[in-house]
Amino acid sequence: MERSLQKDWCIIKSNQLSDAFCVAVRGHKGWGGLFKAKYSLAVSFEAINQDIQKYFALPLYLLCGTLFLYESWHNRDDSLAKPNGWQRLLLVLYLLYPLISFLLGNRFPQMVTHIMPCPVVSLGITVYAGYSRKNKLLLALLTIWGLTGIKSVIFSAYEDIILLICGIYGVTLFLRETKHGMKR
Repeated sequence: MERSLQKDWCIIKSNQLSDAFCVAVRGHKGWGGLFKAKYSLAVSFEAINQDIQKYFALPLYLLCGTLFLYESWHNRDDSLAKPNGWQRLLLVLYLLYPLISFLLGNRFPQMVTHIMPCPVVSLGITVYAGYSRKNKLLLALLTIWGLTGIKSVIFSAYEDIILLICGIYGVTLFLRETKHGMKR
């Protein structure tokens, strides 16, 4: 049985897209006996220029870092409490980030390492949870970043499920802090 895979791509600027989108398939056998289809067609769309990194991720990362520095100076008498069970679990997950990335088939430089933004934010949420005084803006920004871990499922970056778990934990922290703030 003859099998073939042809992959082709082109870049079209968004302002040059036509009103209609047409695809032509020419006598290409499908996936052999794997499926019952005689022919197959797969179309994907990718963002080539990922400006979101410049306009969302970088400013958010820098703002979180600046707020961390401010908080470390402003609340220098606050000390880090012993981690609870959830925080220990999140710390272990943070430590496992590169191993999980490796087990998912990623190799350097595609492999996620501890110093990349998503693992650092995961660690930030976990460590920041150990302090008694929390800046709600910093906690909200870390939590928003953590919740972007939903992309792990959408873009098959499954190691970032750790980030999503930390984001969900951040939501619980934020709600607890907001509730305690109302009581004060």
